[in-house]
Amino acid sequence: MQFIPTLITVAIMLAYAIPGFIFVKTKAIKPDSIGAFARILLFVCQPALILYSLNAAECTGEFVRQMGIFFGLCTGMQIVVMVSLTFILKKRFDDVRNRICTIASSLANVGFFGVPLIEAVLGAGHPAIAFSTVFSVSLNLLSWTLAVGIITWDRKKINVRNMIVNPTTVSLLVALPLFFTGTKLPAVIAPIIELLGRMTTPMCMLILGMRLATVTPQDLFLNPRVYISTALKNIVYPLVSFLVIYFIPLPTYIKVTFFLLGCCPSASMVLNMSELVGEGQTHAACSVLISTLSCIITVPLLALMIPLL
Repeated sequence: MQFIPTLITVAIMLAYAIPGFIFVKTKAIKPDSIGAFARILLFVCQPALILYSLNAAECTGEFVRQMGIFFGLCTGMQIVVMVSLTFILKKRFDDVRNRICTIASSLANVGFFGVPLIEAVLGAGHPAIAFSTVFSVSLNLLSWTLAVGIITWDRKKINVRNMIVNPTTVSLLVALPLFFTGTKLPAVIAPIIELLGRMTTPMCMLILGMRLATVTPQDLFLNPRVYISTALKNIVYPLVSFLVIYFIPLPTYIKVTFFLLGCCPSASMVLNMSELVGEGQTHAACSVLISTLSCIITVPLLALMIPLL
């Protein structure tokens, strides 16, 4: 029974947001300072998480082949969802909120939110954590290309340089050679990297709590588009992921990983992208917040399907 472990894991992750909310509401932290916390998350914790996840896996020919298949599946899944919603909503794309809805329904928080879920179900340090990195790389590539193009609805805004030069890809330049050569991090450094990597979830949730304190209840709860994107991301996307992976001959733990990562809420990258291009920031923040808060219900219920894989 995966309901209780996932429920506890999600509840703990959401609890991390409470201090961030309190700090901003009591003005102990100014909203202008949230960006500094986000930079620590992106430039310190996330690279450490990538190093930690690949350091936990053993490189074999079969494992690398499975990672390639996984990359193709998660990339294809995200593209299909984005393109499908773009086709459905493009006549209403003059409103940036519909463009944000498309991206929020397609990109998942597979790193910060996904790793704790994988460890809750499969165990701490499981090699499946490496697949969250594969998914993160796919998400990163699509964020700087297709996602930016959709949010701005302008091909000229697509920045290939940012797609290549960013914390994820730079971290991979260090992590992949170590992974492929079977080189493990030194015993003195490995615990430090693991600790920094595990900080991604608390830090991400702290930032989420800070964001929550800056939006009005009206913006957060009275926008139907937020609920549409949440339903698509938290319910429809995981169910489609389940159907896709069910029929593919892969080890069960990889199927479970793909499904769990599909259950993750809208990615914080949605908000990052909207802030970068200067459009739809409030709607993006609300979409990510409602999607994440809803996971306390959707993830444990969806986890009941894991034994079927």
